[in-house]
Amino acid sequence: QVQLVESGGGLVQPGGSLRLSCATSGIAYTIDTMAWYRQAPGKQRELVADISSGGSTNYADSVKGRFTISRNNVKITVTLQMNSLKPEDTAVYYCNAVGITVQRTTFTSWGQGTQVTVTS
Repeated sequence: QVQLVESGGGLVQPGGSLRLSCATSGIAYTIDTMAWYRQAPGKQRELVADISSGGSTNYADSVKGRFTISRNNVKITVTLQMNSLKPEDTAVYYCNAVGITVQRTTFTSWGQGTQVTVTS
């Protein structure tokens, strides 16, 4: 089973930047798509960005041009660089990984979440 641990959240003023990191532990046959989701109070969890093992990326329209997702396939980590942050970016951000276990079954893992608060 793969475990995910996020870091890097915090409090920032509008227009500022934060960098979220997600480290993995455990064993898997493959880790395919890795992603960042977020959930604001009273709202459903939504996809922010994802990245395939080959490096293809996908972004929510609300973060295009401001956020960048990247991945290290050696260390099996995923990072979300967030620039030009807005108050509406305030949420708990979750790391997500999808892949194949050594038993050749599919898995989906989630981190515990890290709070990002954008306020003046």
